[in-house]
Amino acid sequence: MTFVWPIMLYSLVSIPLFVALYLLLQRRRKRIAANYRSLSTASEISKHDPGFRHHIPPLFLLLALAILAVALARPQTQVSFPHIEGTVILAFDVSGSMAANDFKPTRMEAAKTAAKDFVIHQPSTVRIGVVAFSDNGLTIQTPTDDQNAILMAIDRLAPQHGTSLASGITASLKAIDVGAGQPSEIYTNLTPMPTLTPTPMPQGMYTSADIVLLTDGENNENPDPLVAAQTAANRGVRVYTVGIGSASGTNLHINGFTVHTQLDEDLLKQISQVTGGTYYNAQNEQDLIKIYNNLNPQLVVTPETTEVTSVFAGASVLLMLIGGMFSLLWFGHLP
Repeated sequence: MTFVWPIMLYSLVSIPLFVALYLLLQRRRKRIAANYRSLSTASEISKHDPGFRHHIPPLFLLLALAILAVALARPQTQVSFPHIEGTVILAFDVSGSMAANDFKPTRMEAAKTAAKDFVIHQPSTVRIGVVAFSDNGLTIQTPTDDQNAILMAIDRLAPQHGTSLASGITASLKAIDVGAGQPSEIYTNLTPMPTLTPTPMPQGMYTSADIVLLTDGENNENPDPLVAAQTAANRGVRVYTVGIGSASGTNLHINGFTVHTQLDEDLLKQISQVTGGTYYNAQNEQDLIKIYNNLNPQLVVTPETTEVTSVFAGASVLLMLIGGMFSLLWFGHLP
């Protein structure tokens, strides 16, 4: 236990002074009682002698004063509070096929609508970042609890070029690092020297950071997404993959062109399996909303330093009330 104002603990010195004052008053009381005995019969003395009960109310008062002195020092302690917290990175595939209109009005707009609904329903303790990836990855919004900033970042998303799942995962991990105020441990060609590979976490151990990777096509860019997935797993980060469309493939008409696209469900399932996440398939807009509703951040227990002055002050008041109650019941007056 620590104290905000430890100097106030010196007020505990007053407790022995109160004890000494009480003993002096008791001696005076005994002298008065001795004079009373000389004038009273033995039966009258026995009738009016309170015995040990006489010391109980003052004892409660002294205990209350001691606790109150500790309360004045504003004590703090480590308290573990269970609450929902974490970091969620929404990684959007912004390849050209996301402009297809088999989802109304388009795949991209449907994905953005579902994501914004997810953001609005998250508690303030959940920090959300936004990443866009096509043939490379880009952080649109670092993790934050500012929902307006997150919603504006989602609104800025627009279809671009190819699909590189590894770029989406790597950019998401970098966003998690930046959001945590740490230098990124992911190597890119912009870094002169690669940093050390993070020590893998024990099997089944995960942090409170998750990546939601939404894509509608096959991976057609390097590097290998399974290598990036293993990096996420080593960091203890789950990757939840969301596939839009059909594994059998379909022809999409985009801006006057016909594009054939199909999901690589096996690859998406492997990415989720490696990281401890889950794969979902969305065939329409309602499926997307249901999927996001299933992505609940983790309930964690974290120790926090909390001031417990009110607890000590309340205990002090309670002891005073108990002492006063005993004094009123037994002697008809307050101590």
